[in-house]
Amino acid sequence: MLLNLILRFRHRLPLTLALGLLASCSSLTGAPGPDETRAIAREAWLYAYAPLQGYQTLYTQALDPASNAYVGGFNRFRHYSRLYTPADADIVTPNNDTPYSWAWLDLRAEPIVLSLPAVAAPRYYVNQWFDLYTHNFAYTGVRATGRAAGNYLFAGPHWNGQVPPGIAQVFRSETDIVGTLTRTQLNGDADLPAMAALQAHYRLTPLSQFAGTPAPAAAPQLLLPPWDKTRAEGIGFISYLNALLPLMPAVPAEKAAFERFAKIGIAPGKAFDPDALPAATRAAIEAGIADASEELSTTAIAQTESKKFFGTREALGNDYVMNRAMGAMLGIYGNTKEEAVYASQQKGPDGKILDGTRKWVLRFEKGQLPPVDLFWSITMYKLPERLLVDNPLNRYSVGDRTASLTPGADGSLEIYIQNTDPGAGKTGNWLPAPAGPFFFVARFYGPRASLMDGSWTLPALKETK
Repeated sequence: MLLNLILRFRHRLPLTLALGLLASCSSLTGAPGPDETRAIAREAWLYAYAPLQGYQTLYTQALDPASNAYVGGFNRFRHYSRLYTPADADIVTPNNDTPYSWAWLDLRAEPIVLSLPAVAAPRYYVNQWFDLYTHNFAYTGVRATGRAAGNYLFAGPHWNGQVPPGIAQVFRSETDIVGTLTRTQLNGDADLPAMAALQAHYRLTPLSQFAGTPAPAAAPQLLLPPWDKTRAEGIGFISYLNALLPLMPAVPAEKAAFERFAKIGIAPGKAFDPDALPAATRAAIEAGIADASEELSTTAIAQTESKKFFGTREALGNDYVMNRAMGAMLGIYGNTKEEAVYASQQKGPDGKILDGTRKWVLRFEKGQLPPVDLFWSITMYKLPERLLVDNPLNRYSVGDRTASLTPGADGSLEIYIQNTDPGAGKTGNWLPAPAGPFFFVARFYGPRASLMDGSWTLPALKETK
């Protein structure tokens, strides 16, 4: 009644009084005002950012047969028996050290059993397992489960069946859809056949088939929207999040957040049409999205290491929403720090974004190479795409397995980072950069204590003439 009266006579009221009364009515009816709508949209967009970036990979790999990245559906591996090149665009900041094996598991009907072969030293491999939140919830492989053969059962949040004999360990996930980014060490082109033979022995089997029991009824077909980056990173993020939420059971710690999100149309399975919104509401949501996007980009560009951005929900800490969003922006599906530590530099000493038209050197003093038990590398990416960089050497990374890297007479190691060949005997130490903005990621596998505790850090780039 009060709202109708205000709307009827608003032209006779002072503007500030009319707006104040309307804001009061919004709070009385439960509809948020513009400021609250903007704040909720900012919070919700940051919450959704990592799951939606993960959904991009899920959709192109498991749901879109027309995609070059399609793995063949669920519950099967697709092995890449080669390293990534600039033509591969299904994941940002891909590594160039260990060929990938991808798989997505649909655990709605029943668990899936992962069978791994015995792997002789010194070969390294790791199966990193993540859920729809992009949390790393499980690890199998050399570090986590050893080199012996074994069977590992992966179950969703609702399964309560019996574990059959022959299962070494059970892993439970928060979501019914999970994925693995499996990495297998490659030691040069001559090693490709042996590495590919190992990949072929990573196997996925439905629990009923593994145990020899009747198969359960199949889960309903997943009906999820096609990936559209522009839509998913704009106001359409609400539609994507609503489509995913039925597969992402709410956790108690997020109850209050989702009560706020519901005020702007966020709920599991709920239809959302931005064109049906009042103009003021849509403008407030879009302003909140712009706030969140700017905050995320500004925060990301200042980051130099990864340790707090990847892991379980618990490991990500109280600020897990921002931490996982940061990880998704800088390099989605990065490893937990116990497996690998990542470092990056995105600005020069002058505070400007690194540019390959300038000449840079990364210098490790004698005795100060990265402290790792396995291997290290530095990989180049162009901006804003965050993909590998075409170059005449087809060299996308350098590291401790790069045969051409030559230390100086004083025992130091210098890596030259620029768009043009540094020449003068330095080509072997050249990491080609684009003729424009770039950033690089240093990867340290098998990090030692000094990397884990931060007492060893990556040297800062210096500009040369």
